[in-house]
Amino acid sequence: MSTYRAPIDELAFTLEAVGELSKVMALPGFEPLDNELVLAILTQAGQFSEEQVAPTNFAADRQGSRVEDRRVVTAPALDGVYQAYREGGWPSLTGDPAFGGQGLPHTLGFAVEEIVQSANLSFSLMPLLTQGVVTALSRYGSVEQKDFILPKLVSGEWAGTMNLTEPQAGSDLGLVKARAERDGEHYRLFGQKIFITWGDQSYTDNIIHLVLARTPDAPPGVKGISLFIVPKFLVAADGTIGERNDVYPIGVEDKLGIHASPTCTMAYGDNGGAIGYLVGEENQGLKYMFAMMNHARLAVGLQGVAVAERARQHALSYARERLQGSVAGEGTVAIVRHPDVRRMLLTMEALVQGGRALALRTMHHFDHALHAAEPEQRTLHQQRVDLLTPLVKGWCTEIANEVTSLGVQVHGGMGFVEETGAAQYYRDARILAIYEGTNGIQALDLVGRKLLANRGEYATALLADLEGVVAASREAGLTALADKLGAALQLCAQAVRDVLMRAEAEPDRPAVVAFNLLMLLGTATAGGYLMMGANRAAELLAAGGGDGELYRRKIALARVYIEQILPRCHAYSEAVLAGAEGVMAVDP
Repeated sequence: MSTYRAPIDELAFTLEAVGELSKVMALPGFEPLDNELVLAILTQAGQFSEEQVAPTNFAADRQGSRVEDRRVVTAPALDGVYQAYREGGWPSLTGDPAFGGQGLPHTLGFAVEEIVQSANLSFSLMPLLTQGVVTALSRYGSVEQKDFILPKLVSGEWAGTMNLTEPQAGSDLGLVKARAERDGEHYRLFGQKIFITWGDQSYTDNIIHLVLARTPDAPPGVKGISLFIVPKFLVAADGTIGERNDVYPIGVEDKLGIHASPTCTMAYGDNGGAIGYLVGEENQGLKYMFAMMNHARLAVGLQGVAVAERARQHALSYARERLQGSVAGEGTVAIVRHPDVRRMLLTMEALVQGGRALALRTMHHFDHALHAAEPEQRTLHQQRVDLLTPLVKGWCTEIANEVTSLGVQVHGGMGFVEETGAAQYYRDARILAIYEGTNGIQALDLVGRKLLANRGEYATALLADLEGVVAASREAGLTALADKLGAALQLCAQAVRDVLMRAEAEPDRPAVVAFNLLMLLGTATAGGYLMMGANRAAELLAAGGGDGELYRRKIALARVYIEQILPRCHAYSEAVLAGAEGVMAVDP
């Protein structure tokens, strides 16, 4: 069983070269944060995750969770881990100082989150959902709700969950039937929710469930959904924890992966109604929930990078130790010496680095959208976040499936045996392309809301910025790689134009080509941001000093990506340009 090592140097480099953390820290509202302090935070996160979180991963997966006496019993291997996580101050890292947070940039917070997610993906889901609740209430909660709840969530004293799905309502939230009846100053909720991640646990004093439900006179469909705060325990005005609310887990799913994360079926109102408190206005719940959903989509994309990194490390460790076959007349050698194994390992690493660059660059724009001094700049950066969100969620989780599958392949037959641990990452990764909106939904969002709705303005601006990276690559002496990236960007521009031009006359076309367009843009954009890092590495190499080995490897991995992965853009482009006729001609 390999040991996880947080990629501190790689994260620190990508934070500065691609995330441009120094520019983020210059925004209003941030205190100066030098490289030494950034490295100290990453190092401490790595030490905590390596020593306390990562060792639980294999055992917690085997132990799983269960419901007993209307409560979730979590994996014993996780006992004490959340308490240590909270005592280390990690839940509050990017929290608003007004509610007890440390106020650090989300760009840096994402790097820390990747480390924790790699250490144990199942465990990391609990703080992820809490952060989503913080995001939703920060934007749409009342002053009283914020003052009462957010300090507890930011500190990690309480946790949060998101309750959308019901047995008859998967991604179609217009079918939600859970009801909320007004009872004085609050509501009483009745119904069932399924697939509720970390729907119950005993690590925190309380859990804040955000729940979608309908009031009796609500209009049908998504226009009639409201959002409610439903605490696990009722809380007195002075903050004292009171009696148990009428919300209980009645089962946990037996899943393919993430076994240590209790995915609950929750029952509301079996004994008189679960007391809930309206967020904002009635019938506006879907808009409010999307604040949480969009944050979760970015976090899920990062999970794709994180589990892929863990699988990559696991495969590399095995390949260095496994003796098999000979190379160039030598005796038996470690399989890492075989060219095809090297190809797989470097493909894994290049995809991970591309995903990491895409995620951290997106958070650069996320922080600017929140903190830029000029409203126009905040708007432009938010548009970029809007466009990149389906790419981060969709592309990074698709490559997680590929990387973790390659991890099994590197192990050969032993990868198919649970005791080596390689299969766990493959199993765990599979959910990422499904939840928080399947990748098909991400693709429809990309084409409908992020492309057609603005006539390609967002995409054109992104491709123009990436052309700037191409020009910088030529200046850095990486001309051959720059030419290939430039050609891929031209394929993207052609595909975008084709979708815009044909959408009205061929109404099926956008939906049919959407996924391949997402993969085309994701592959090219990740490659562009990876080249952004290679450009910086070349600049630092030319200047001398620093970590020359790291810089040379950044350039080498960018070359692997550009030569071995970027050519996929040609296939994605051909599929987009082929349109919908062939698909729609076949009767399902």
